[in-house]
Amino acid sequence: MTMIALSGLVAGIGCSDGKGAPTGGASGAGAPVAAEPKTELVLLQKSALPVTVKLPAQLASFEAVNIFPKVNGYVKDVFVDVGSHVRKGQLLMLLEAPELEQAVTQARERYARAKLDYTISNENYDRLRRAAETPGAVSPMGLASLKAKADADSAVCNAEKANWQMQEAIRGYLKVTAPFDGVIAERNVHPGALVSAEGKDNKPMLDLRQVGRLRLQVDIPEGIAAGLQDKDTVTFYLSAYPGKKMIGHVSRRSNLVNSQFRAERMELDVYNTDGRLAPGMYADVLFSSKGNPDAFVVPRTAVVTSTERKYVVVIRGGKTVRVDVATGNESAGKAEITGDLKAGEEVIAHANDELQEGLTVK
Repeated sequence: MTMIALSGLVAGIGCSDGKGAPTGGASGAGAPVAAEPKTELVLLQKSALPVTVKLPAQLASFEAVNIFPKVNGYVKDVFVDVGSHVRKGQLLMLLEAPELEQAVTQARERYARAKLDYTISNENYDRLRRAAETPGAVSPMGLASLKAKADADSAVCNAEKANWQMQEAIRGYLKVTAPFDGVIAERNVHPGALVSAEGKDNKPMLDLRQVGRLRLQVDIPEGIAAGLQDKDTVTFYLSAYPGKKMIGHVSRRSNLVNSQFRAERMELDVYNTDGRLAPGMYADVLFSSKGNPDAFVVPRTAVVTSTERKYVVVIRGGKTVRVDVATGNESAGKAEITGDLKAGEEVIAHANDELQEGLTVK
């Protein structure tokens, strides 16, 4: 670093007598001139500043679902409890609703009657159509009338069949099954409880979480996120297992920077093969940032941050000039800066808001 002297635009001068000699201070001589303040300069050179950043993160279930009833009914049986490991398609609960059973029976009977009506009308039409092959034996109007009735009965039969199938599907909702492999994290009902599909404020009957595969969710500052790629390996440590190094890979990124925190949400897939990990565990994630090779590295003290701007003081034409900058990686008392700067320029190493523009450098 280079030492320089800064001269103010106006210097303090003692009172003068009538002969032009300064008065005050030491008798018979002018007051001693104070030494000009010295400061340090830093030569700007492009250089990336690699850093390792520790960020907070949290494990979350890869899939999670609150299970609510699809139909109104009573809880008949519950086959799982908190902590139960279940497989996809496994029966979790049975509900009962007598009115649904009656609706299915009625729909089935209506379909059977409609099918019989169609069978009879279609048979009558077929017989009359065969008789019409003999010229003059059957009126064309009568044949058309039977054909229309057969078509109408066919439509009614199809509608009743669809209604029966719908009622059967609704009755199938009385059997509650697991949508994926996981663990029951919460149970809020017991046999005999009345559950309602319309209840907006009801608690879920069951809470199912997938724990064999977890998401490690972390918000990464935009400067670091820009240098990360999918499948990049990331190291993290869990508070529950101090000192145990774990590895994850960048699997998903939101591609959206939070305007409040200037960070992007990323997720790492973590496989919980031994079952020791659990959703909600806190983690510290370590990211290695190579830095910006087009940035300049200066002491942190060279960057002045105010409520309105962030800048450094550059020496140009022998005078001080404030230049706005953006900062990047920071480590060991140094910081990356970018802005309207050129390699070979000099900035003041220890700047502050009192250092005005236009001061002469000697």
